[in-house]
Parts: sequence; C-alpha cells; structure tokens
Amino acid sequence: MSGKTTNLEKIHSKIQPDLRSSMISIKTLEDRTLYFDFTQLSMKKINGLTPRFDIYTIPGQVQYKATRRIILQGVDGIVFVADSQISRIKDNIEAFRDLKMLLREMSISERDCPIVIQSNKQDLEDAMPPDILKKNLAESDHISNYGAIAINGIGVFETLKDIIVKLGRKLVTI
Repeated sequence: MSGKTTNLEKIHSKIQPDLRSSMISIKTLEDRTLYFDFTQLSMKKINGLTPRFDIYTIPGQVQYKATRRIILQGVDGIVFVADSQISRIKDNIEAFRDLKMLLREMSISERDCPIVIQSNKQDLEDAMPPDILKKNLAESDHISNYGAIAINGIGVFETLKDIIVKLGRKLVTI
C-alpha cells in the first residue's frame, strides 16, 4: 500500500498511447496487487534504436516473497516506493532489507542494478521527510531519493527519469 500501483497508473495515463502497452493488473478482492502490475514504455528512436522499458510492480507483503524472487530475475533497475508515514517505518526497513537480501541471494549487486527510493505520501500529516526516510533505509550515496505524492503525480516522473538515466549510464559503461 505504499503507492507502487498508483505510480504505474500515473505513468501509464500520461504516456502517449503509441508509446505504451496496455496496463495489466492482477489484484485481490481488496484491490491489492496479487502477483504484479505491468506496462511497457517505448521511447522515440535514438540512433535507429527504440528503447523499451518493462515496468513491473511487485507486492511487498511477506507472503509474496517467492513472487518477488521470480519477478526480480533479469531486473535491470529498481524503484523502491516507500510509504513515508512514520507508522510505516518498520515495514519500510523490513521490505528494503528483504529486497537487498533477495538481490544478494540472486547474485545481483547494487552496482549492476541501480536503486532509486521514492518517499511517497509526502502530503500526509505524519510523513517523514525524504532525507530522514532514506537514512533509515540506505546510507549509500549512489541511491537517490525523491519525495512524492503519487496520487497527484508529484515526484512520479522525476523518479522514473532518474532510474532511466541510471539504466542508460549502466548500458554505456558496460
């Protein structure tokens, strides 16, 4: 419930229809992501090539760890969407540790798979400032962090742009 699907819905709604696929969502009766949400984005041609990005959201609940492992296979970059409410800090820390542990188990290094944190729900009264939230999750300087209000589209495209730029740098340096 941190806002992963809301981010994807905002991205999908603002991208030109000819540059995106349909959005696929598999949800529970409570409207929570069951397996994943997915859309594919294309960019205009660059040097004759058309970059495409497959964007998935994955459920954060503990019982879906096996699902996360499957979807993380072949991952190139990660946006960790954190719920900024102070009451959710333990859940955020646990989810981020679990993510890092899964990446280690799968032999995926942070150097090979850039991570961006999005501190979502900054409009709520008890929202933790993005820099404080990031300090609780990751001390790494190469992990960037964006404050967001995904339901209003604030911070969504800044986050997306950053992960795309990091992926582009990764491709250039390989």
